[in-house]
Amino acid sequence: MRRRGLCAPLVTGPRVLFLDHTAALGGAELCLLDVAAHLRDRAVVALMADGPFRARLDERGVRTVVLEEAASLQRVKRESRMPGPGAVSAVLGTARAVARLGKDYDLLYANSQKAFIVACVSAVFARKPVLWHLHDILDPDVFSRINIGIDVLLANHVATRVIANSQATANALRARGGARARVDVVYNGVDAAVYDAVTDAEALAVRASLGLGSAPVLGLFGRIAPWKGQDVAIRAMALLSDRPEVQLVIVGDALFGEESYAAEMRALAAELGLGARVHFLGFRSDVPVLMRAVDVLVHTSTAPEPFGRVIAEGMLAGRPVIATAGGGASEIVTAGETAWQIQPRDPAALASAIREVLANPARARAVAAAGRADALARFTLGVTLPQTERAIEQAVRA
Repeated sequence: MRRRGLCAPLVTGPRVLFLDHTAALGGAELCLLDVAAHLRDRAVVALMADGPFRARLDERGVRTVVLEEAASLQRVKRESRMPGPGAVSAVLGTARAVARLGKDYDLLYANSQKAFIVACVSAVFARKPVLWHLHDILDPDVFSRINIGIDVLLANHVATRVIANSQATANALRARGGARARVDVVYNGVDAAVYDAVTDAEALAVRASLGLGSAPVLGLFGRIAPWKGQDVAIRAMALLSDRPEVQLVIVGDALFGEESYAAEMRALAAELGLGARVHFLGFRSDVPVLMRAVDVLVHTSTAPEPFGRVIAEGMLAGRPVIATAGGGASEIVTAGETAWQIQPRDPAALASAIREVLANPARARAVAAAGRADALARFTLGVTLPQTERAIEQAVRA
């Protein structure tokens, strides 16, 4: 266990030990980053691996611990049918380490499913309440039935409270038997100020640096993975033969062993003759600038989103958004009013929506303005952080 600055500070609210299984930067980690930074004076984040997430936490002044006892847990996948003896041993060892840390805190706050299982075992040793922040739709096509069953059992009988990142996520938990769990729906919050701070000059400069000039530019942001549907966007580009000037930037990289899919996407773009129009930018730290630099933000997930953070970000950036329907995305978007919405896995529908947005700039600006106003009212940190704090306080008092 490697610790960074763990002297307990003076606090005025519940002290929180956050727990996450990964140090990769995904939507769940970005959400936790803001929550932990907000509570930094009375919190520490325990990670089961080291990596970019820990570095970002350090930058925000959040105290961190890397649990070396958890190294072997990284080999246990969410689709695994039955955990072996090694996994059980790793959970117990990690749980004991978390329990030792937890004695100085009032709440164990699990930010992922692996973290939740460990936290629930730790609660036996530490006698602390557990809050689970559920960022996934419990779908048997994604998670093994055994894993779902364990999650539901623990949510019903061990977790003091569950935060779900959308109504769709909460409904999926209930549909799998989680009716006894006490669930608060709290949408992910986004810092609107980082988008407001981007100047027109910065947006133009990044376009120039990418050689995009004044051509219409579509932006697709997020992890490169099959269910994120980058292939849908590339195939839609091939259908825009009447708009050969349109460019697509794909921002993000492959995680969790999905590099082969990223290579397939580059090959698909080349095969369709789009090598000069589809730009793979990889991981970027200047996402707010890039979002302000594109003309349209497209979202192409092929499965229901638990939330759809990138949609809210695009709305806060003031861009017209085309989003796929389903899951949390349908809670973020009011189709035809705050964004365009299409069915998943439909390149033709996406191409048609792109044509409509580009052909009607006045309507695109109006919808983007309505989307931004709605996102400011519902998805900013000023709205969501107090909701998260209330859930924490209720979990501690229960």
